Amino acid sequence: MGKVLIIGAGGVGTVVANKVAQNNNVFTDIMLASRTKSKCDAIAEDVKRRTGVTLKTAQVDADNVPELVKLFNEYKPELVINVALPYQDLTIMDACLECGVNYLDTANYEPKDEARFEYKWQWAYKEKFEKAGLTAILGCGFDPGVTSIFTAYAAKHHFDEIHYLDIVDCNAGDHGKAFATNFNPEINIREVTQKGKYWENGQWVETEPHEIHKPLTYPEIGPKESYVIYHEELESLVKNFPTLRRARFWMTFGQEYLTHLRVIQNIGMARIDEVEYNGQKIVPIQFLKAVLPDPGELGENYTGETSIGCRIRGIKDGKERTYYIYNNCSHQEAYKETGAQGVSYTTGVPATIGAMMFLQGIWKKPGVFNVEEFNPDPFMEQLNKQGLPWHELFDIDLEV
Repeated sequence: MGKVLIIGAGGVGTVVANKVAQNNNVFTDIMLASRTKSKCDAIAEDVKRRTGVTLKTAQVDADNVPELVKLFNEYKPELVINVALPYQDLTIMDACLECGVNYLDTANYEPKDEARFEYKWQWAYKEKFEKAGLTAILGCGFDPGVTSIFTAYAAKHHFDEIHYLDIVDCNAGDHGKAFATNFNPEINIREVTQKGKYWENGQWVETEPHEIHKPLTYPEIGPKESYVIYHEELESLVKNFPTLRRARFWMTFGQEYLTHLRVIQNIGMARIDEVEYNGQKIVPIQFLKAVLPDPGELGENYTGETSIGCRIRGIKDGKERTYYIYNNCSHQEAYKETGAQGVSYTTGVPATIGAMMFLQGIWKKPGVFNVEEFNPDPFMEQLNKQGLPWHELFDIDLEV
């Protein structure tokens, strides 16, 4: 049915490669490309061993539009699944427009020289994609992605108006390392060290990093200290669900992780600007990334699970209702199936399902869209089939 090009050969790329191969009735021709072709070859070899499906591989610099255009014109994919770095979203979108290729990603664009998470740069492409008759699907991971679809599903089936939304993200896993990040360290550290921000009464409220926190209880896990941080899906959700009075994003961090993070910041290793060292310029956070454990290699000894969901309060038939929808994902089960840990799995599976929705013509219309703008039902059905089953709780105390 569809020819897809996956860009990115990290942990998420590994999961996407495995999952598209498992669904080769939909994905009939698959290519995996990244800056380092040997990484793609290793993933393709593992996928072949697991599924019997052969993936093509290629080398491409996702920062380089002419290189991307050359590859797109040679391979002629119907859809590009971008699981490279968020810095590269716009170059890949530019190449898609030039070559008439549809686009999907899991994280919004951010400029390299400033830790800013905004959709404005990608939303600005709306008219270009409409005129080209192409679809761009933004933020189709778990958060953003599934959390936005959970919200859309709740709005469609359980609420007349959604008033309060708390997205809660817990990783109760243990990888056995003193300090490691679950996805690209550079992106991860930039994300969690920025100021917090949440939506309340029609405006954004800014907080100091990790200023607001409290224990929240997660299903099958128990209470974990959770911190309000800013996360990109809040920006699109408050736009697409204007009845929201408050929307927040909570994430769990262990004390040891926060201590390491504080030290990294205090000694200047979280800096994203260049410094001179031995006569050459380096970016401290990029050097740090080089010496930290590779997130793609954490899976083997990872125990425990993730729990991510949406806690929603609003009105149905004139009465207040509370609702909690969530998924728990085992790191060990994810590793057994794909060779990657649970955080990569929870991002890669939704990207695969979003690509499936596009190729089947369910999520296909000209323009640039966040996932909550599409029909959530067929996506929700596939979550249960593809390894991320979801659970619903009604009329419970959402404050614990």
